[in-house]
Formats: sequence, structure tokens, C-alpha cells
Amino acid sequence: MTSVPLTAEQSTDGHSRPLNILRDLPRVADLMELCFDNIDNEGKAYIQQMRRTGRDASFLLKARNSLVGPSIPFSGFVWEQDKRIVGNASLVNFLYKGRRIYLIANVATHPDYRRRGIATSLTKKIMQHACRRGVQAIWLHVRADNPGALKLYSDLGFEERARRTTWMIRKNSSTLPPPLDRSDRPDGLPTVTRRHPRFWPQQLAWLKKLHPEELNWYWHVSWRNLQPGLWNWAYRTFIEMDLHQWAVQKDDQLQGTLAWIPSSRSSLLWLACDPDASTESITRMLQQARRDLSYRQYIKLEHPAGLQDEAIRAAGFDFYRTLIWMHMDCAT
Repeated sequence: MTSVPLTAEQSTDGHSRPLNILRDLPRVADLMELCFDNIDNEGKAYIQQMRRTGRDASFLLKARNSLVGPSIPFSGFVWEQDKRIVGNASLVNFLYKGRRIYLIANVATHPDYRRRGIATSLTKKIMQHACRRGVQAIWLHVRADNPGALKLYSDLGFEERARRTTWMIRKNSSTLPPPLDRSDRPDGLPTVTRRHPRFWPQQLAWLKKLHPEELNWYWHVSWRNLQPGLWNWAYRTFIEMDLHQWAVQKDDQLQGTLAWIPSSRSSLLWLACDPDASTESITRMLQQARRDLSYRQYIKLEHPAGLQDEAIRAAGFDFYRTLIWMHMDCAT
């Protein structure tokens, strides 16, 4: 296993210790709320879930038995100083295709206690803890606008694997242009329709390229749900999946597809398009999705950073954040 050397703890008045789920989770939730700004609805729900878990042992058991999606952190380390928790690093495990994957998450230090080596010490401890459990790799993600954290993780041996940007639009946040009547549609203008079954092979190829399999343990999305066919239609009907799909063509050429997949964790738009697709084509397809999903309180879209940014903004989406996904092998 990889050896993760621990430096001396620099804050002489405090100490690190393992996370106690029932006792610590509400205080860790408070620390996260203080340290992480611009928390979206999904993040707020996660923090509330942590507080509830700390108060309700039966809810804790239910959360522990959950097999998919981001779960409550059942292991980790906290930094205690002045009789309160001022630092935290969690280890969240995911089950994907029969294997467990570990994500370092919720690394936070109280603003009054920063620059004392607390985050570095906690991260090293949790890395050692994960590697001792026999895992092959550890993941984490860090905001692209946090160069200090990025340097910390790079120095500890993590390597960048992907950059993903999340875009968001809230209900009635911006005005949509009225849809063009087909009789008034000029020649050469992109045409948005429901996704036709014949577009599926190309859609799947784009999805696999733009949304890499190595990160699917976190998204936990199955592209097979988008596949046309009677069996899939019956399955989606049985589980009451409110699936929407769109396609855009220009000059009879497929430019891109878009899918909205509801899930227990969140509901995201998945954009799959030709690298040379016109900005206008992608914008018009996204605008149509906004019209069709106008009953939703908010819509999120995640896409590789730097791709189709102009089209996404033109459709009325606001930039939320760019996350850098990093990976480290534990096995020597």
C-alpha cells in the first residue's frame, strides 16, 4: 500500500480523532455550512440529512444500508480545539458494479483556525485510513477556484482526471424567447424535436465520450434507460420515470441530443453533441428543454469544462462551479 507520511500536528492546542457519527455529525454539518459558500439545494438537503442522522439512530441504520448515491460519511477524522470541532475530513464509500469506491469529502477548517496545517493533517490521516482498508484507489474533487486546496492534494499525490462544470437555472430566473412557429421558421435554422430512436447509436457514442465511465460510480446513471425499445418503455412506465429527450438537427444533420433523467439524488440534464455543433443549435435545444421543464424549481446541467459554454450561457443557464476530479492509487 502507498505510505502516507504524517507530519507533526502544527496546532499545539488541538488534536485529531476519529469521527463519532452520532455525536459529531450535527457539528460537522454546522462546520460545512459555515465553510462552504453558495450551497445548492442538493447540498442543503445533504447537510440536513447529516443533522437528522446524528439525532435519529433508526435513520442512521437506514442510511448505512443505502447502496447507491452519496451517503452519510460513516468514517473520517475531526479536529477538536477549544472544546469544539474546527476541522473535518470525511470518507464516503460508494458501491458500483460490485466494488467499493472511496471519496474524500467535506474537508473543511473553521475560518478562525486556518493556516495551521489542520486540513493537511486530517487529509493525510484519512488517506492512511483508506489505504489500510485495502482499497485500490481514492478519489476527491476540489473547486477549480481553490488553488490552495488543489496544491495540497497535488502535493499529496493526487492527479487530475477530469474537469466538470455544473450549470444551473432556477424557475423564472430569465426570460425565454417564444418558440418559432414552423410556418415562420427560416431555412437553415436548427430544428428541435423529440429524440428519434434512429439517433440512439450516435447519442450513446457522444455520451460515452463526454461523460467518462470512470466517474459513473458518482453519477450512478445508466445510459440504457435512454435506449429506445418496448422493454425500456415498459420499464420506465412501471417505475414512473419522467424521462424527457430532445434532439437538434441543422441541414438534416444531427447536431446533438439532450436527456433529462430524474433520480433519487438529483435531476440532471445530460448534453451529448457533435464537437463541431453550432452554438445556435445547442442553445435552441436547451431553451426547448427549459420550456418543457418549466414546472421544475431548478434545472442542473453538468458538462466537461470549457465545452459549449457559450451555448449553455446563451440558453439562460448560470455558472455554478467547476470541479476538478482527482485520483490516487493506493496499491504500490
